[in-house]
Amino acid sequence: QVQLVESGGGSVQAGGSLRLSCAVSAYLVSSGCMAWFRQAPGKEREGVASIDRYGSTAYPDSVKGRFTISKDNAKNTLYLQMNNLRPEDTAMYYCAAARLWVGTSLRLDHYNYWGQGTQVSVSS
Repeated sequence: QVQLVESGGGSVQAGGSLRLSCAVSAYLVSSGCMAWFRQAPGKEREGVASIDRYGSTAYPDSVKGRFTISKDNAKNTLYLQMNNLRPEDTAMYYCAAARLWVGTSLRLDHYNYWGQGTQVSVSS
């Protein structure tokens, strides 16, 4: 059974930084496609970063240049470094893994395994 456990969320002021971690119970970090999503109250869940087994990454324009996704295959851990945070980045953040090859897709329906989420709150 695949398990994903996020950590590292918290409250910061605008302009601050946080690093999220996602511990994965299986081989997916090294051989699969993984991503970070977020969901703010009243909004749909959206992808903010993805990475494939080769290390290729993708980001939406809203976070490009501020967020960086990375992974440590030896530790089976996925990371999301978030810099220059804005109040609009406030959301529950989830890591996700795909069962099949999806490249650097940021489509919600391409991912099969989800963590429980970690809250990020950014104040102005």
